[in-house]
Amino acid sequence: MGGPDVANGIGSLSLNASETKGKTITCKAAVAYGPGEPFVVEQVLVHPPQKMEVRIKILYTSICHTDLSAWQGENEAQRAYPRIFGHEASGIVESVGEGVNDIEEGDMVVPIFNGECGECSYCKSEQTNMCERFGVNPMKKVMDSDGASRFSTIDGTTIFHFLNTSTFAEYTVVDSACVVKLHHDLTHSLKKLTLISCGVSTGVGAAWNTANVHSGSTVAVFGLGAVGLAVAEGARARGASKIVGVDINPDKFTKAQAMGITDFINPSDEEKPVHERIREITGGGVHYSFECTGNLHVLREAFLSAHQGWGLTVILGIHSTPKLLPIHPMELFDGRRIVGSVFGGFKGRSQLPHFARECIHGTVKLDNFITHELPFEEINKAFDLLTAGKSLRCILNL
Repeated sequence: MGGPDVANGIGSLSLNASETKGKTITCKAAVAYGPGEPFVVEQVLVHPPQKMEVRIKILYTSICHTDLSAWQGENEAQRAYPRIFGHEASGIVESVGEGVNDIEEGDMVVPIFNGECGECSYCKSEQTNMCERFGVNPMKKVMDSDGASRFSTIDGTTIFHFLNTSTFAEYTVVDSACVVKLHHDLTHSLKKLTLISCGVSTGVGAAWNTANVHSGSTVAVFGLGAVGLAVAEGARARGASKIVGVDINPDKFTKAQAMGITDFINPSDEEKPVHERIREITGGGVHYSFECTGNLHVLREAFLSAHQGWGLTVILGIHSTPKLLPIHPMELFDGRRIVGSVFGGFKGRSQLPHFARECIHGTVKLDNFITHELPFEEINKAFDLLTAGKSLRCILNL
């Protein structure tokens, strides 16, 4: 099953759906059988969607650092194999299960790892974008409705799910709460919109929703991967006057400038702590600092780079160790604040369609994030590029 262009994909899918609806589909998937082991691209079985579930034909998927760390098994408690990873993708709905009324066959969608059921107290609250049942949960490895997997090998061995999505497959089954329907006039932008299912939304949303970066403010971004650069892009769009990028890879500065980074600091080149350098550059510290590395030492530098009296630090990095925050409680009495951000504060199903339009209209430049594009069968090469720090987002065509 190759990767048709999206416009033709809708027509061909509507013909195939009548043949596959309610049936088990045999298709390609990249299966991980152990921590750090090369992905095996093989035929798997994808079972029909059950009540309040959706089966999606994945057209494009990309790789995030969360996939990388989970595949490597950095957190032993979260390990589960064999498993289909992937959580950043776009595609077309092949079929829906019982009770799904707002999503139909042929709809253009992006799956999201942080769902929105719309019914729980979390979803009804304006104070959070979490969902009581379908929020991000790296420990979860089966479907919510019956505790079973919708994937298996050809010989019947269970294959586990990942982050509500499992997009490294030609077809996947997700809860309807984790599916965002896009407007059909965005069909030809579906490849680029793959990025809003995780990285770009996480970074831009952290700047817009969590921090509410304002025009003329100063910003520091620690870690210039895709999420960090998405923060910079969001801060640029909001009119930040100075955006300081911090990374140990000097090759990232050229790309970072296109995303709004005005100053670059390589900690390896500095004779003084990074936060002191940032205070010099900004006259006392930044309004907003963003930690995008998952490193506690970096987190402390980000916190100390925020201005005393009003500085806010936003945590975006995934911290897999059990170590606690490197901050003394009394340091918070200086007026600095610190907060975490999940999926950029976006309520996925209700807010992402509008964000998709903003991206396509140029408020956020999605093209800058796509550095590589490969056929799905070369997924191991794509992981090598990410590991080596050579790619921001590599789009895999299914």
